[in-house]
Amino acid sequence: MKFSAAFLIVPVLLGAGAARADTAAARCDIYPAGSDHATASLPCSFGQRQGNITITREDGVTMDLRPDGDTVGNFRDQHGNRVYRNSGLGDAGVIFRSPTESIFLYWDADVGLADPDGFSTDDYDATATLRCGPVGAEPAHACPAGAMRMEDRQASVTVRGVDGAQFTLNFMRDATDDSFYVNATSGLAEGRLTDDIWHVVIDGRAAYEVPLALIEGG
Repeated sequence: MKFSAAFLIVPVLLGAGAARADTAAARCDIYPAGSDHATASLPCSFGQRQGNITITREDGVTMDLRPDGDTVGNFRDQHGNRVYRNSGLGDAGVIFRSPTESIFLYWDADVGLADPDGFSTDDYDATATLRCGPVGAEPAHACPAGAMRMEDRQASVTVRGVDGAQFTLNFMRDATDDSFYVNATSGLAEGRLTDDIWHVVIDGRAAYEVPLALIEGG
């Protein structure tokens, strides 16, 4: 099965954690346009009213967005610049892309592409805290991870697992049919891509959710 690298414009903006409020606390990771490395990760707030969106960041930057035309996900900011709302984070959040930067906005401030404990962007192209947990239960744990990206949208993602042991997930392209698959350095990995999240199970016991954005970058 083939998977596209393009982020798809989605009609539903709010995740489950934000749908019940006009304004919600969130976390924003900031990527300069064209860069795979976040230059900042900071608290922010997300507000929506009658289709208009306001993102207010802790660094004092505010983005006021108004719908642009009839295409869902197209906006203009307060300066008249076009801004596009994209998927790529699954239910964890949403991405806003302007001419100068991309904002990866997470509904849960503890789950994002900021540097988690023990992993640093000095050593990895990007870091994350992944949703994880035992198979059959809600993935309520947070597992630190770091991604080393390769060409053709491939990556090796090192994870500190549910049991505390560290291992690597390799997201690779099959040259025979151009599809993607996942394997692990420890245990048998079974993976499926649903929307923008890789759901990976190791040895039938531990489950991990890996955002496509961590693998492919900003």
